[in-house]
Amino acid sequence: MGYVASAMAARLTRAGWQVTGTTRDGRGGTIRFDDDAAVIAECAAATHVLSSVPPADERDPVLDRYGAHLGRDWLGYLSSTGVYGDAGGAWVDESAPTGGGRRVARAQADAAWLARGARVFRLPGIYGPGRSPIDRVRSGRAHRIGLATQVFSRVHADDIVAGVIAGFDAPAGAYNLADDVPCPQDDVVAFAASLIGLPPPPVVSLDSLSPMARGFYAENRRVANGKAKRVLGWTLRFPDYRLGLRALSAMTSPSPVTAAPAAASGDQR
Repeated sequence: MGYVASAMAARLTRAGWQVTGTTRDGRGGTIRFDDDAAVIAECAAATHVLSSVPPADERDPVLDRYGAHLGRDWLGYLSSTGVYGDAGGAWVDESAPTGGGRRVARAQADAAWLARGARVFRLPGIYGPGRSPIDRVRSGRAHRIGLATQVFSRVHADDIVAGVIAGFDAPAGAYNLADDVPCPQDDVVAFAASLIGLPPPPVVSLDSLSPMARGFYAENRRVANGKAKRVLGWTLRFPDYRLGLRALSAMTSPSPVTAAPAAASGDQR
């Protein structure tokens, strides 16, 4: 029950669904992931099973532990557009080859869920409340890298939730859930800073970043979302990062205080 799955659970619960999720330790009313009896019982009763668990130690922990108990009802899996690897800035859709780059284990899990007849939702950079470039700029953790040709796609968490729900009535297969405007990460960071009245963060060299961050910048692609729009009937609430970040800024910025009107003068001339 991570970031996106929690947002999805909240949406479905408001709509009258009964939702159960797992965490490592069973916190917040969830089931502990290794509580086999409880998880198997919930899988048996569920009409829809969605996995948002990434691979661990080159294996998919959900399929390894509970694959025999998932049944034949609706299955969904939150994957990553990282399965496409580096495309040199080109557009990729669901027909593009997978398995390249640094996400071999993710690509294998993606393929395994597809083989089971799941709806596999491939996600790019995820942002939303409490997890956005605005939060990173405000905390001083944001940076720019000065590579104008390095392009990424992203998607707001609310749009992911809408896409998965739209997939409840859709055929099995892979679906890219990305917004309409891939762009350099520097543009997004600079725009986030402008929304909260701060200067753009400094430009740093790739060599100064962690190995994981350098791996992120080693890939360059634009993610096409046409299949999700066409087959799922998916409509983006936030079709580009500007709209999404403006909405987040409005959520977190204090409301302007309107000064009380001046007292009326007693002089009625």
